[in-house]
Amino acid sequence: MAIRLAGPWTWALACLLLAAAGRAEPVDPMPFFKLDDFNALKISPGGDYYAATVPREDRTALVVLRASDLKVTASITLGRHAHVGSFWWVNDERVMFGIQERFGMREEPYTTGEISAINADGTRGEMLVGYRVTGAPVGSRISSKKGDNVYAVLVDPLLHDEKFVLIQTLPFQSDPFSRVERMNALTGRRNTLGIAPVRNATFYSDNAGVVRLVEGYNADRVSRLYYRADDKAEWKEINVSNQSGHVETPLGFSADNRVAYLHSTQADGPDAVMALDLDTFERSVALRDDTVDPLAVVHRPGTRIPVGATFMKDRQVTRFFDESSADARLQRSLEGAFGELAVNIVSATRDGGKLIVHVWGDRNPGDHYLFDAKTKEAALLISSRKWLDPEAMAPMKAIRLKARDGLELHGYFTAPLARKGDGPAPMVVMPHGGPYQVFDRWGFDPEVQMLAAAGYSVLQVNFRGSPNYGRRFAEAGMQQWGMAMQDDVTDATRWAIAEGLADPARICIHGASYGAYSALMGVAREPDLYRCASGYVGVYHLPSMHRRGDVQESRSGETYLSEWIGMPADLAAVSPTTLAERIKVPVLLAAGGEDRRAPVEHTRMMERALARAGAPVEALYYDNEGHGFYRPDNQDSYYRKLIAFLDAHIGTP
Repeated sequence: MAIRLAGPWTWALACLLLAAAGRAEPVDPMPFFKLDDFNALKISPGGDYYAATVPREDRTALVVLRASDLKVTASITLGRHAHVGSFWWVNDERVMFGIQERFGMREEPYTTGEISAINADGTRGEMLVGYRVTGAPVGSRISSKKGDNVYAVLVDPLLHDEKFVLIQTLPFQSDPFSRVERMNALTGRRNTLGIAPVRNATFYSDNAGVVRLVEGYNADRVSRLYYRADDKAEWKEINVSNQSGHVETPLGFSADNRVAYLHSTQADGPDAVMALDLDTFERSVALRDDTVDPLAVVHRPGTRIPVGATFMKDRQVTRFFDESSADARLQRSLEGAFGELAVNIVSATRDGGKLIVHVWGDRNPGDHYLFDAKTKEAALLISSRKWLDPEAMAPMKAIRLKARDGLELHGYFTAPLARKGDGPAPMVVMPHGGPYQVFDRWGFDPEVQMLAAAGYSVLQVNFRGSPNYGRRFAEAGMQQWGMAMQDDVTDATRWAIAEGLADPARICIHGASYGAYSALMGVAREPDLYRCASGYVGVYHLPSMHRRGDVQESRSGETYLSEWIGMPADLAAVSPTTLAERIKVPVLLAAGGEDRRAPVEHTRMMERALARAGAPVEALYYDNEGHGFYRPDNQDSYYRKLIAFLDAHIGTP
């Protein structure tokens, strides 16, 4: 099937992006971090409207555009640190959305449990359920209404039903029982359909809107999966993770509702997508990669029916349960049309006739196309960071290496497109944040591209503890902060030197959040390997994580800290603040005064410890920022300082 691309690739050249060391002009960091016009984009079931999220400085808005002329017909802007998260068309005229909060660009947003909605013509914008529903409006266009103090999430938009959706609600208490409820999408009126048989539960409905699976855990944190044949049947326990050895999370149901697809952890190797026969309860492997976990489920356009999954290997790949299916043929045709770019169908009309296709890559921040299934024509709708030229961006090269204990590690190496002089470019080792929920992946990374434009190679490694490589690989990082996890970063650095990718005299280590911790531990444990270190919104005194910050505020957060990081008495020995006398190279620190994830006191303690030890240190404090900087002036200030710091210590003279 041939696909025609309508509309030119209208990329504006970024004249300041000179990919060479010894550059004539300083690199302007802001083209890499300037906010896009739109983020996510979805088409309405009838095809008459688009809904899109719009990033602002410290919040994310929602807009609705008429498809015929792209005129904005509705918009919602939330308050400071408030973001429109997931959003869903629930009928041809109404879009519903969840609210998130995030205090900084680096912080993972958390859902507040509030659900709001607005009509495509801008009317009936109101909060439907949530703990603030009785208080002040969240945004200027959202009206307040009576409700109760619950946390709510969408279960099913019920696209076959014009008026109702399924949600689940739970009280704000430790280890709660959840309810599944039917809610009027216009008025917010709800009636309870059932209560979960396990605490901390998530409900899953079939393609007819009947809730038939629920997964959760009690105080023992053992995952339990339950099934029922219909909404009148009793719940039956069908998996207990500490007995089966698998955590099974539902992904959806086959078109005939006779098979449930599950994301299943495995005792060894990567996770799998399993097919559960709901007549016999026999399980079979539907999809499994030999290296990486399933990343995201692929649905049949216009439905909630799983037909495959994506996997993040060296780059994204898409696989189907049936590679001869029409869904697979469509995907392969789109991939053929867009060449080396990754392709995701992110939204579709009810009949599947029009699709929103998102294409992206390591050099392309992303484009959204409208694909007509009948004419086979794809028309460009919006481009991310359209002021950047993909041809001026540096490609990411996937790498593999062995850690000192034989564990295979994966990562990426990005080199400048061109440079003056002989030998490898100066290199920045950049451990990722998280560390247990985040991993480095193929795709456009503005910080990597900015460093490459400034003439620096960038090395990224998925050290043990990173997700995507199976449960055993992730659990190998438990309580290994500053130890085996740090050894992996060291081993990757030495590998790059041995491969001739790095000059051992010109290597700096830089990171944010956990990556900042790793950067400072790197120069403490390996004082002769790196010439400088940079830490951005980092944690440096690990015992403090048990006392301050947003992680320890919940019981699950306390459990996470104890199980995955360690007990306070054991953590001083792997804290950069207590190892400052071993750090001899220059250090740059940056922190936000409003950071809740890594409170600013971590940076102040690190600065004081380095000063006492006589290590060269410069600390930058931005009082009006959180866990990562939102304000363009602060971003510009910080990244110019970072580039100047690198230039001074490992750049070409």
